[in-house]
Order: sequence, then structure tokens, then C-alpha cells
Amino acid sequence: MLLIFSILFNYLFGVLLDRSSKKKLWLAIGVIVNLLFLIVFKYANFIIDNVNTVFSWLSIPTVHNPSIVLPIGISFYTFQAMSYLIDVYRKKCAVQKKLINLGLYISLFPQLIAGPIVRYHDIQKQIKERIHSTDKFRSGIQRFTLGFAKKVIIANTMAYVADEVFSIQAEAHSPLIAWAGILAYSMQIYYDFSGYSDMAIGLGRMFGFEILENFNFPYISKSIKEFWRRWHISLSNWFRDYLYIPLGGNRINSRRTILNLFIVFFVTGFWHGASWSFLIWGLVHGCFLVLERTKFGSFMAKLPGVVQSLYTLFVTVMAWVLFRADTLAYALDYYKVLFGYGDVVADPFLIHKLISRESIVIFIIAILGAFGVFQWIYEKLAKHLRKQGRLSGNMLELTKGIVTAVFVIIVFLYGTGNLVLGAYNPFIYFRF
Repeated sequence: MLLIFSILFNYLFGVLLDRSSKKKLWLAIGVIVNLLFLIVFKYANFIIDNVNTVFSWLSIPTVHNPSIVLPIGISFYTFQAMSYLIDVYRKKCAVQKKLINLGLYISLFPQLIAGPIVRYHDIQKQIKERIHSTDKFRSGIQRFTLGFAKKVIIANTMAYVADEVFSIQAEAHSPLIAWAGILAYSMQIYYDFSGYSDMAIGLGRMFGFEILENFNFPYISKSIKEFWRRWHISLSNWFRDYLYIPLGGNRINSRRTILNLFIVFFVTGFWHGASWSFLIWGLVHGCFLVLERTKFGSFMAKLPGVVQSLYTLFVTVMAWVLFRADTLAYALDYYKVLFGYGDVVADPFLIHKLISRESIVIFIIAILGAFGVFQWIYEKLAKHLRKQGRLSGNMLELTKGIVTAVFVIIVFLYGTGNLVLGAYNPFIYFRF
């Protein structure tokens, strides 16, 4: 019902924006209603809980919390709906006169639940007309299977380690276990979300849609600025186009740029979840983006690339603690353990349980994949074979097709076996 309401409401306001002379008014109303729609169903519980905390300090009767259930995918399709209204207002695209076509855009099932966030102007032509082909369908199957493998084989294995560690009180950990937990989570969230994005892109391709890429090896970034050009690209682009630039971007002065960055990353953190730890996670990234605009950024740019990459990776992994921890207090305790502030001795049984042979092998594969090693090997090998003339272009493509087909079959069967035998483990971004 909520999705249907969103489609009908935004269709109506798109028409009003197209026909009315008071375009700013209708845009403002449309965006506000969409945001209220999101606030009520995603943030009401958080707001009421915090208001009640303040009321209890002031000895004021608390407000009843109705405990509203979060509808799945609401953050994604609400942002898509707002992008449609803004694009129509800016005349980047024509108003959609067919309700069913707008409904298709807002409820596009491959990426409806967890992204990527598709901006209307990126896909408007494909809604009317798409190209279908056997090659495209086959490519979609390959991409879907790759995402399926990322989720079921890698992300779920890393989730077992991370979930086990973060289910225990932070003070009960040894530094070794704490580091194993956060490194496993760093791999889990990347493969979980990029896996879903690959599956969505693959499914879309099977039906003729070309959905833009959402990840580009973010862990090889040499700055936090670069990280956000590679991580959750669709969300970064959305905030850049519809929030950062309208606020003035970096066009006014340095102080205003800093303020704009903090606003964007405050909202980015809040978009991910209704908790203080998410807000601080977003602000941490905002702080480092501001810091990189100072002499610190110039200094880091002069250092060897490996140092820049290690700095970025360290900041990112440390921030993931805030993202994964259920509370801010838990995150602070976790940081203490990570850096040796505690006297807990490593539990040999827990180490053996978490750091198994399988988890070590999967973690190594995850590291190699996340840092683009497999792609680098493939590109070097293909270049070498072409240069040596051992394989013609056609033979290389045929060999690639056979290897890919075998890989898809093996991965799909192995992943399906893991899925059947393993416990249910939903995608992380389902809760956003």
C-alpha cells in the first residue's frame, strides 16, 4: 500500500509540476511529503525514544511509542521518487504521462529493495524502449551469479564471524577476536551490498535495463574522497546532485563548503539508520573529507600510494565499528579492546571456532577480490596472450566464454548448496 501511495502521489505531483506556474511550491510540497513519508515510517521510533529520554530527565510524562515497523526498501524508492520530481522541475526530463511507466520506475523490482538508487533521468529512455538480446541476457545471468556468489559464499561466511563477535559484550573480547570481527565485517558489508548490486544489475540486464554501476573497488581508494566515488556510487551521486550542489557545493567559499559537506554526511549517516552511531559514522566520514581539503590532504597526496591506501583503509575500517555496533556505548568499548585497553586473554575455543580453515580461505579470496587482484590478473593475462599472438581475438573470447560458463555453473551450484545448508542471513541493506 505504501509503495502504491508513493507511485500515485508522485505521479500527481509530476503532472502538477509540468502544468502549474507555481512549480517551486509544488516541488517543495512534493519533496516535503516524501520526506515526511520516510520520517514517519523510518525515524518515528528513534525520535520518540529520544524525546522520551529527554522527558524522563525533566520528569515529564513520556509519549507512547507505537513501534512502527520499517517497510522494506522505503529509503530507496522514496529517494527515487524525489529524483523524479526534481528532474521534472529542472526540466532534465519530460513528465511521465503514463502512470504505469512511473510505477515501473519507482517499483523496478531488481533494485527496489536495496538499490542501486536509479535516478529518473538515467533510465527514462529505457522505460519506453529497451534493447533485448541473447548476449545481454547471458551477461545478466553471469552478473547475477557473480553477485549471488559474493553474498552466499563470501558475505555469509564473513557474517558468521562478525555476527558471533558482535553478539558478545565488547569487554569480553581479546584484541585478536575484536580485530577478526571488524575485518570480517568490513568484507561482509562490501560483498553483501556489492553482491546485491550485481544481482540487481544482472536481473535488470536480463529484462533489457542497463542499471549504472554501484561499486568500483572502494577498498583500493587513496583518500576518503575517492572512497565515496567508489562506494555506493548511486547514493553518492544522489546526494551530490540533489543536496550538495543545491546547497552551493564548493562554489561559495571554504566555510560554506565545509558546512555543506557536514550537512551531506550528517544526512548520509541518518539515511542509513535511525541511531546515533549511524549519525556519527556519517560525520566521521565528513570530518575526514573536510580534513583532506586542508594541508593534511596535500601532505597525504605526496606520500607513497601504499601509505595513502593504508590510511584510507584504516579510517574506513574504524568507522565500520560505528556502523556495525548496536549502540554508541558498545562501539566505544569495542575501540578500547581493539587497541589493547583490556586484560582479556584470547579464548582458544572461540579462536578455533571463528578462525577456521574455511573462514581463512574465504577471507583471503575476499581480500584478493576486493582489491581487484583477480581482475588485474585477468587483464594482464589477456594482454599477454594477445601480445604473444597465442590466441586470436575470437579464440580469446571463446575461451573466456567457456571459462565463464564453467565458473557460473560451479559457483551457482556451490552457492545454492551453501544457501540450502546454511542459516538465513538477509542482505544488510534490507534494513535501510
